[in-house]
Amino acid sequence: MKNTKSNKTLLSKLQYTIGVLIIIGSTSVWAQVKTQIDSTAIKIGEELLYQIAVEVDTTSLVVFPEGQTFSPLEVIESYPVDTTFKADQLQLIKNYGLTQFDSGRYTIPKQKISIDTSTVFTDSIEIIVNAVKVDTTQQKLYDIKPLIAVKKKRSKWWVWALIILGVLGVLAAVFFLWFWKKRIQSNEEKIADLPPYDRAKMALEALDETRYFENKEVKAYYSSLTLILRQYLDEKVYDQSLESTTDELISRLNILKDARKIKLNKETIANIENILRRADLVKFAKSKPDFELARLDKSTIAREIDHVKDSLPEPSEEERLKDLAYKAALEKQRKRKTLIVGASIVFSLLVLSFVGFSIKYGVTTVKDTVLGHPTKALLDEPYWVTSEYGAPGITVTTPVVLEREPSDSATVEPTALKGSSFSYTNSDTFFNIVAKSFSLEKNQPQADQSEENQIDLAEAANQILVGFENEGTTNIFTKNEQFITPNGQEGLKSFGSADFYSNKHEKLIKGNYVILGFSTSDLLQQFVLSWAENDQYADQIVERILASVELIKLTEDNK
Repeated sequence: MKNTKSNKTLLSKLQYTIGVLIIIGSTSVWAQVKTQIDSTAIKIGEELLYQIAVEVDTTSLVVFPEGQTFSPLEVIESYPVDTTFKADQLQLIKNYGLTQFDSGRYTIPKQKISIDTSTVFTDSIEIIVNAVKVDTTQQKLYDIKPLIAVKKKRSKWWVWALIILGVLGVLAAVFFLWFWKKRIQSNEEKIADLPPYDRAKMALEALDETRYFENKEVKAYYSSLTLILRQYLDEKVYDQSLESTTDELISRLNILKDARKIKLNKETIANIENILRRADLVKFAKSKPDFELARLDKSTIAREIDHVKDSLPEPSEEERLKDLAYKAALEKQRKRKTLIVGASIVFSLLVLSFVGFSIKYGVTTVKDTVLGHPTKALLDEPYWVTSEYGAPGITVTTPVVLEREPSDSATVEPTALKGSSFSYTNSDTFFNIVAKSFSLEKNQPQADQSEENQIDLAEAANQILVGFENEGTTNIFTKNEQFITPNGQEGLKSFGSADFYSNKHEKLIKGNYVILGFSTSDLLQQFVLSWAENDQYADQIVERILASVELIKLTEDNK
């Protein structure tokens, strides 16, 4: 009885469990998730392809992991989801590009995938990241090379600028000379500068009747022939000869002859009339004289121009002066025009060069190079001088050698020092360099050389500032900081700004200053720089000088 009752109880529980599972199964989502990787071992930085494949119903919503959920591996690319259909199922494939930049053994963590309201986790996967092997038997290894100081090569662009400007100037000069020579060699220019008679005779000589007749240009020939005659008469006899008809011109010549203003005979006027009328027939009636007649007319015109010249009265002195003044004015005007053209070409080339260099190097630099700038000239000195000032002194590189000043002394409590001073002052602008080296006088008591008498560098710098004030300097602002030379000597750097009085300019100039101080118990060394504010070239000089300051390392043996 007991066994029968127990079996019934077990059966009822089993039926209940099966019922619950059926209910749960009927409300859950059907899905299948698979993951895979293309390799379990990669090299440092190599891409590892990680794939998640999900099969779900076509109505399901799937959300793949995004972001750095694969840590400690890095996601270098998340590829788009690839979707395919299988009967009534939907297959989604999502690829990730992973990598790691350190060698070792890593585990890709479980990834969370949301499917509708359910969550599915993938399995974790272990991978190995291998280091890149170097075959040292084939590739030799060398020690790291030491640092090498490279001296900056100074640009010589201004030399190229001068060369380019010189070439442009030569080209302009060649063009100018060629243009001028062409004008000089022009026949028209030569003829225009001649007197009317000579110009007419030269024009007749240049008139080639043979060429005109060979080309059947009789009309053009007679037009040129009569134009030479009319131009001469227009300039010397009747100033409306070019506009007048043949009848009007002949009538005017007869009137002038009768008025005895010209001494022409009837034969000369008749010859001129015959040739002018023949030319009218050629031009308007299309008459065609033969070649011999045309050549004869040319000779007749040449002869009658001589007669007209002989018939004219001699020009008065006033007329001669007017003619000379007119020619001189024409020549002056021609020269001025040529000069303006040449100057315009040169000016244009200079402007274009200035604009081009200004775009590349800056307007200020080009302007200072062309016009000159005192501190830029110092900065561009090709041979800077490295020298030691004092004994032992300060070794420094400067654009020029510092000159020794008269014997100097300084009183810095509680010591009295005596030494030498060297300086440089630019008279064209405010730029000064001073190097001082002081030592304890030999007759000082031995007690003064004790530790208690160590020189106060701040007080020593203050003495320099007091000297500035005595020279008229105002508005002095100063700061102090430690200064260490390239060879390891420590000192005090006092620096700031002030309004310095310039004796040359007789006014206050805004500027900057630097005072370097180094000392032992019986030695004081100072280096002073002062320069105008907003002077970019002076700033570069100061920077270069300060980088070169060195002192001989003082030991107990050489103090």
